[in-house]
Amino acid sequence: GAVCIYQGVLQFTRDPALRSFAEHHLLTEQKHLCLVSDWLPSSQHSRLLPLWRLAGFLTGALPALFGPKAVYATIEAVETFVDHHYEEQILVLASQIELNDLRQTLLDCQADEVAHRDEAAAASRGFSQSGWVLRAWCAMVGAGSKAAVNLIRHI
Repeated sequence: GAVCIYQGVLQFTRDPALRSFAEHHLLTEQKHLCLVSDWLPSSQHSRLLPLWRLAGFLTGALPALFGPKAVYATIEAVETFVDHHYEEQILVLASQIELNDLRQTLLDCQADEVAHRDEAAAASRGFSQSGWVLRAWCAMVGAGSKAAVNLIRHI
């Protein structure tokens, strides 16, 4: 999903600073995808990957149609959720010494995600106050991310 978010942004934005931001973060997310994929056999990959890819693409593409402010706010919302999601996984792994390497991988990825969140927050400070539509969109992005994780845990 994260890779597709940045692909969606890049598909629709022409803003040079936003393109640079998205290209840089896309590379990081592709690295994360490879790292995590190495830990999980392909037989255990989600059957909902096409849905996650579409949702990710739309999560990047839709705000890109409205400009950098919407994208940065969306990235901040997504990365806030991802930070908490990583934290949950890291806490579970803390007691499993045999999975210490996986835990460290997740800690490293989490640090990148926090940096993405903070970079997006800093970039959005140059814009005027967010309106209710953008705040509602960001709340929906956070809730949708949480719902997706809960759904996949039950499938």
